[in-house]
Amino acid sequence: MNADQALHTHYVSGHSFIHDSVRRRFSVAPMMDWTTSDCRVFHRLISDHALLYTEMVTTGALIHGDAARHLDYHASEHPVALQLGGSHPAELAQCARMAEERGYDEVNLNVGCPSDRVQNNMIGACLMAHPQLVAECLGEMQAAVRIPVTVKHRLGIDDLDSFEHLHRFVETVRQSGCTSFTIHARKAILQGLSPKENRDIPPLIYDHVYRIKALYPELEIIINGGIKTLAECDHHLEKVDGVMIGREAYQNPWPLLSEVDQRYFGSCHPVRSRMDIAEAFIPYLEQRLAAGAPLYAVTKHLLGLFHGQRGGKQFRRYLSENGHAREAGVKTFQAALALVSRD
Repeated sequence: MNADQALHTHYVSGHSFIHDSVRRRFSVAPMMDWTTSDCRVFHRLISDHALLYTEMVTTGALIHGDAARHLDYHASEHPVALQLGGSHPAELAQCARMAEERGYDEVNLNVGCPSDRVQNNMIGACLMAHPQLVAECLGEMQAAVRIPVTVKHRLGIDDLDSFEHLHRFVETVRQSGCTSFTIHARKAILQGLSPKENRDIPPLIYDHVYRIKALYPELEIIINGGIKTLAECDHHLEKVDGVMIGREAYQNPWPLLSEVDQRYFGSCHPVRSRMDIAEAFIPYLEQRLAAGAPLYAVTKHLLGLFHGQRGGKQFRRYLSENGHAREAGVKTFQAALALVSRD
């Protein structure tokens, strides 16, 4: 039995559980303000096996802030990975230990976020210019925990955008012992483009990711960026080990996530309908409302569930217009569902 096949025991809120190794054939990308715990619980109702990532959490927020608020999650979310932002090896190691203690299945280092705020703190994509530091960070993290430690990065940044630079980055970082690289197949332009523009304007160069996999067959290479359909996933999986999907999985989740388990993980369970998923979410919604969460803050992640369906626009409009009211509750959500055709 190899390390990827071994079983590990971790703990959530004091309760032990056993889980298999992390499978990254299909994952949902970490997205700020989107992949919250509420979102991940919803996504888990559609797919049992897709790997789900948290939003990026900085080491400072965990060490000096409200760690529980950032680390808490629902037990149903497994397999779930914590993504960290930071560049201080000892601090990242400390936070990786926090992730392991909380029962996360993986901890991931962000080397891809292009925002000004994280650049000023040497976090995210700017670390592409410092591969040795990234290797040191990953090395310290791996020494601190037994759960997998992975990295997510860009093709390059600014003028450091050649394939040769990407090759040197991967070659340096892999010497830390890290064996799983998720590569966003765009470079980041740190001066002159906003984070939103950096998700669209720099061109996608999938071939660079394929070339890395060909050079390092022993590494697990996951591709990310601009992927919108399962047919595209199939194409990429002929060249790499896994696919990570971001915005499309959030904005139009059902067509992607509903078939993932059968297509990539060998599941024989039938695909759940959109309405079944929405209704299965209600017990969780009741718990969150009882804890004081506003209705819209929880249900906004479901706005794309009925995308393209009769009544889907009315569902979104009703929740958007009525979900913010102080008295909004489960009946408000059910009234929105009643606008969707069940045909």
